Amino acid sequence: MDSQNASKDVAARPPRVNSPDRSQVDPNPRSLDELIPEGHEARTVWELTETLDMEPLLKQIKAVEGHPGRTPIDPRILVALWLYATIEGVASARRLAKLCYRDDPFKWIRGGVNVNHHTLGDFRVQHADWLKEQVTQLVAVMLLEGLITLNRVGQDGMRVRACAGSGSFKKKETLDKLLVLAQEQWDCLQKEFETGAPELSARQRAARERAARERLERLQRAKEEQQKIAAAREARKKEDGENARASFTDPESRKMKMADGGFRPAYNPQFATDLDGLVIVGAGVINAGIDGGQMDPMLEQIEGNQGQLPDEYYTDGGFSTKDDIEKVGQRGVTVFTPVKEEKKRLEKGKDPFAPQKGDKPKVAEWRQRMGTPEAKEKYKQRTKCEWTNAMCRQRNMWQFTVRGLAKVKAVVWWYVLAHNLLRGVALRAAQA
Repeated sequence: MDSQNASKDVAARPPRVNSPDRSQVDPNPRSLDELIPEGHEARTVWELTETLDMEPLLKQIKAVEGHPGRTPIDPRILVALWLYATIEGVASARRLAKLCYRDDPFKWIRGGVNVNHHTLGDFRVQHADWLKEQVTQLVAVMLLEGLITLNRVGQDGMRVRACAGSGSFKKKETLDKLLVLAQEQWDCLQKEFETGAPELSARQRAARERAARERLERLQRAKEEQQKIAAAREARKKEDGENARASFTDPESRKMKMADGGFRPAYNPQFATDLDGLVIVGAGVINAGIDGGQMDPMLEQIEGNQGQLPDEYYTDGGFSTKDDIEKVGQRGVTVFTPVKEEKKRLEKGKDPFAPQKGDKPKVAEWRQRMGTPEAKEKYKQRTKCEWTNAMCRQRNMWQFTVRGLAKVKAVVWWYVLAHNLLRGVALRAAQA
């Protein structure tokens, strides 16, 4: 056969490929412990989880040996899953549930125990007090080990998008109408269930009832929040309360000016960071777009948790209210925060650092201090606070997937706990 005929014969034949044979047994079977290598971050997270005090969570479990009842998931697994998820930037319980059956690190942490997004979602927001206590104990241990000193602490806030749309903010009249409709829907649903008209399963009925009840509760809460906002706006400017709006999906959220200059529903997490060890020593969440007045409450939290106060406290100009500076100064803490309108006063030939009429003693001291070259040099350390915010952003703290101030606070404590656990590992490694 010549080359021309051979080429035609080859072209006429079907292509030869390797097709999948899914009936064969995996030639490389692995145990769960072999899914991830030694030194993997998931193993580190599990080891860190074992250092936490699980006793308060275990005491909530009603199932005991020798008695009937469903065996719940070990809280260590749920804690480790959420810590690792937080580090990896996973903020959704549904996504985490999928990863638990798809990705090896999450499968390793799960260890063959079945989980679902309802359990994961509920666990994430139900233990804010426990999370706060773990952070408090962790900071205390770091102080005892000398990893941090609380000599210099800085505070900063970061605005994070709320789980609400801008269009959900309505005035009183609209909220009243929506509330009436929601109440009518609830009453109609109850009548339907009483008459047995819709042929629904118990699960479907519970879902419809829950949806109607939650909508009614959110609207009632939105009306209460709208009244609070109206009162605050009226206090600032007469007849401005009529323009007050509240969200009917996340009533406790507020429209805030974001970093890009736009206004969106958001919350304002607050972090107090040890500027030497970059450990978060205090945290909180407010639903106000301004940081003024937040220094003293944060220092009160630090003192209550650790029994001591920082020597020096650094904030940006948004925190520098006279009342807060005076209160913090009376606590014996040296405040480093910019003097407002410094440039304008200099342009007018006035000394912005000279004590002004009406200044209280600690405020006058602060003004004079901020005019010295030493204070200006020290104040450069405040930028370390931004690193804490940047790490939270890197871990996907751009928008909360939960609603309500209490749940948002719980989520923030997960970020703080994950951050501090990893900082503890890094600081101990640096000391070794």
